[in-house]
Amino acid sequence: MADGSLTVARRELAVLRAEKTIVLALLIQLFIAAFSSFLVVGLVSLYDPGSLQGYQVDVALSGPEAEATELAAVVRDQPGMHPIDFDTAEAAMASFERGDVDAVLVVQRRDGRTFVRATVPDSNVETTVTVVQVREALAAFERTERAERATSLERTPLDLPREGATSPYFGFTYTVLVPLLLFLPVFISGSVAVDSLTEEIDRGTLELLRVAPVSFGDIVDGKLIAAAGLAPAQAALWIALLRLNGTAVAHPAMLVAFVAALAVLVVSLALAIAVAAPDRRTAQLLYSVAVLVVFGGSTVLPVNPANVVARLAIDSADPTSAATVVAVAAAGVAAYLGLRALTRRVDPATFG
Repeated sequence: MADGSLTVARRELAVLRAEKTIVLALLIQLFIAAFSSFLVVGLVSLYDPGSLQGYQVDVALSGPEAEATELAAVVRDQPGMHPIDFDTAEAAMASFERGDVDAVLVVQRRDGRTFVRATVPDSNVETTVTVVQVREALAAFERTERAERATSLERTPLDLPREGATSPYFGFTYTVLVPLLLFLPVFISGSVAVDSLTEEIDRGTLELLRVAPVSFGDIVDGKLIAAAGLAPAQAALWIALLRLNGTAVAHPAMLVAFVAALAVLVVSLALAIAVAAPDRRTAQLLYSVAVLVVFGGSTVLPVNPANVVARLAIDSADPTSAATVVAVAAAGVAAYLGLRALTRRVDPATFG
């Protein structure tokens, strides 16, 4: 790349330092990485309250004695849950409305089948915690009923998925937190690149840049260097902060390289969209849709970017993971070459 590209890149970084929105986004990511151990505890508690010690959900039970007793036994075995028996559903609901219990489970027996009607708080923080606990209890109750009634069934039911025994903190950290911290800078970089180029066109400053001894390709390259260079730098810092917080992250060099390759791919595509559709709103819309389609669609694949990051971070990578990193790097090079070809065909004087 020419010296003109580096000059434009330095100018872009100076502009980004003055952009409050970008600085705020970086500070938020910095906060998440720096206090990851505290955030993991809080966020895990929302979808797995049983992982926290000392929290208890009181559940009112009512229904036929045999079924209610079986459900009470299951609820009692769930961590963080305490069943309270009531003679009638009305009495259980009255206790719920007074705030004496957190949820109500009413068991009914119809046509040889067991039905459970659940009532939980409406629209507050407690709802999330209670719903998760009740859901786990009902899933355990279903397993128990299946096992007890298996001999009397005319058809063999499908087996339920085996219950996982992994730590919720481990799963959340490596399937949510680490991919979030590594991919978010990439997506922000692409959005910054789109905004940067289309804003130059909207304000007419692109023509001023071209007065300097730089070509349109040098300008685009400079914006790519600035935007794509931020992502791996952030990734390296976030990984360092995670490890400082006690979160082991294996293969940091490969993870940073993967983020760099992904950043080149995404930013190249973002700039190509901005060149092809120089209207700011249109370009941002197209970029957002493209990101959602490509990366949203990739999640259905057995080997996807989030899966690769998780496997690398826990030191469980296989040849497929390494091949994915190489493939993304090749796609990034191809996207950059395509961007260069596009900038050579486009006349910037036609913008606006």
